[in-house]
Amino acid sequence: MVYYPYEKFVGDVKQLVKLTQDYNPDTIIGIARGGWTLAHAYASATDNRQLMSINSILYEGDQRGKVCDIFNVPELGKAKRVILLDDIIDSGQTVKDVLNYLKNHFPKVEFKTASIYYKKTALIQPDFALYETNEWIEFFWEKDYLLD
Repeated sequence: MVYYPYEKFVGDVKQLVKLTQDYNPDTIIGIARGGWTLAHAYASATDNRQLMSINSILYEGDQRGKVCDIFNVPELGKAKRVILLDDIIDSGQTVKDVLNYLKNHFPKVEFKTASIYYKKTALIQPDFALYETNEWIEFFWEKDYLLD
């Protein structure tokens, strides 16, 4: 396991903003829960108030489920370019399912995906990412706030 600290996150958000600058999304969606912290920081860094979230459940802890449950879908009627953020694209199943769902329900919207980490073996690769990994990442927002 690799621990991912807040201090690294701050620099990585700035790097991800620069990486996605040419895409210039008008709407940001964080995949709950892993993408929420990244989406909030990305929205603040870009001064974009069109911050939304979508829920999906594929993992319980580190155990992968069989079906990705997607709910709390945002209304994207005014969106043109959406960036879909998650902390890591591990198997790729969550991002693939969420992206397919959104594309089917909002066919006029352009979607791009971004993550801090991704695995080369994932079903889908992000449009923008910072690091390839084969490790299980323990993000500070998952680890630091757990009660002892």
